[in-house]
This record gives sequence, structure tokens and C-alpha cells, in this order.
Amino acid sequence: MLMDDVIGRIEAYNSPGEEKIYEHLSARIKSHDSMVDKCRKKGLPENCHSALKEITDSCGVRIVCDFIDDIYKNVEKIRAFTGCRIVTEKDYISNAKSNGYRSYHIIAEFIEPWEDADGNMPGKWYVEIQLRTIAMDTWAALEHEMKYKTEVKNQHLIESELKRCADELASCDLSLQTIRKLIREE
Repeated sequence: MLMDDVIGRIEAYNSPGEEKIYEHLSARIKSHDSMVDKCRKKGLPENCHSALKEITDSCGVRIVCDFIDDIYKNVEKIRAFTGCRIVTEKDYISNAKSNGYRSYHIIAEFIEPWEDADGNMPGKWYVEIQLRTIAMDTWAALEHEMKYKTEVKNQHLIESELKRCADELASCDLSLQTIRKLIREE
């Protein structure tokens, strides 16, 4: 229900006939095993309260955009949601991680008309929202897949090549943004 509501809110801010400011959306809820592992790593009790109140990324939405400017337009729309409080924001687009990772992360608390893990009504639910361009999303997916290989030869070389690729893709994102701007100015 929560994820359907959040996705519905995002889809609703694109009126028919308006330019769509995202390419596609996806949502996920961490598996039981993943939540248990995260509770253990954080030294938390393995219960619903820990998984849904102490851990703020158990529920997640990814918004993939064509252009960098669209990410920031989406952020503004999310900030304006009623019944939503922004808990944290991290702009890894303006301040990329050392490995080249770029994305915009929001932890938002949504007030919903059903009971939460603590029995509150209306309930409060955390959702991690990640916003990326298509290029950022592609890089992150490939980096994530490679990161979980157990034995990797030339680890340093692979990390530097991944960083180089991330930087090249960031440059392409900026070029595409400039091209769109030039087209719109004609």
C-alpha cells in the first residue's frame, strides 16, 4: 500500500500534455533476510520496529530521469508532497562519492492512514528515494554487480576504471543537458 501510494503521488505530478520529468520509476521493499542482516549489522533487535523505524531504507523508490535538471525538478515536487517530511537529503550529483557514484538521495517520512510498526494511526513510514539519470543508473547497476564478485584480480585497476567511467558518464550527462537547453532556446 505504501509503495503504491508513493508511486501514485510521483505519477500524479505529471499532468497529461506536460513534459514528463522522469523516464521510469521502480519501487522495492527489502526482503526479510536483508532486513534481518541490516538489523544485525547495526546491533538492533530483529523486529518490525527496528526494520521500519530505526532503519530508514527498508522501503525504496528509484526515479530515473533523462536529464540532471529533471532530478532537481523531481526533488522540488517531492518536497511539496503533503503528509511528507524530508528527513535527510544527500546530493551525490554535486558531490560525487570518491568511487564516482552519483545520485540524489532523500529519506522521507510519509504519514499514511494505516497503522505503522509501532501501532500509530495514522502511521509514519520511511522511504528512501533515489533519483538518477539513465547514465548514473546504468553505472550504479554495473558497479553494484561487480562489487559483489568475491575474488577480483587487479582490484585497484578496476576501481580506477570504474571511477573513470563514472566521470565520463557524468560528462555525457552535462553535454546532453546542454544540448537540450540549446534545442529549447531555438
